[in-house]
Amino acid sequence: MHMKKIILLFIAIGTLHSALYADDDCLPYKVSPKVVVTAPEWKKEVVQPLKPMDLLHGNVIATLIENYSLEADSEAIEDGYCVVLTRVNATVGYDDFLVQIDSRHVPDSCGYNVTAAHEDRHIAAHLSVMDDMSGEIKRSITDAANSVMPVFVRNAAEADAALDKMNTEIQNNPGIILMQQKIKAAEEIRNKKIDQNDDGSQFNKCGIM
Repeated sequence: MHMKKIILLFIAIGTLHSALYADDDCLPYKVSPKVVVTAPEWKKEVVQPLKPMDLLHGNVIATLIENYSLEADSEAIEDGYCVVLTRVNATVGYDDFLVQIDSRHVPDSCGYNVTAAHEDRHIAAHLSVMDDMSGEIKRSITDAANSVMPVFVRNAAEADAALDKMNTEIQNNPGIILMQQKIKAAEEIRNKKIDQNDDGSQFNKCGIM
């Protein structure tokens, strides 16, 4: 039994050693992937929850998406193929804004419209972050894509798993994580500024305050 464990361990180590050398054999096929970044089409929905909210404040729930579609070529080598990343199609941005307004505001009333206008400024702030950071976002994704090395597979059936591995590498890249943190920080700063600059005077005109 002990001998069997030793043999199995030796086989596992040997297989890993072979795979590492196979990946090294794929290095000459490494290319700089083309990176295309697009923003999604976004939509806005306004709802009035049954549960009472703050009469003077609405709310925006913004959905940020970050999707990566990878394309690759395969190069035949001894005992298998090299899967080489050639293109990354990235979709990064907001695709949905859910605006919540207190149900005590009758639609199209003064209070309703003031609240809606305020929340629209928050939506504009979210979108402006993506516009202002578009260059940095593309650089971060390009650097992450360039860090992905070709993957050796023994047959074509393993190619999808290789692409999944590459996709995970991109998403877990430190530069991508930092990019996400910067987007979040910029959102918070701009949204806080909007709230600080709103003195409620528009509600005075509605006779609410």
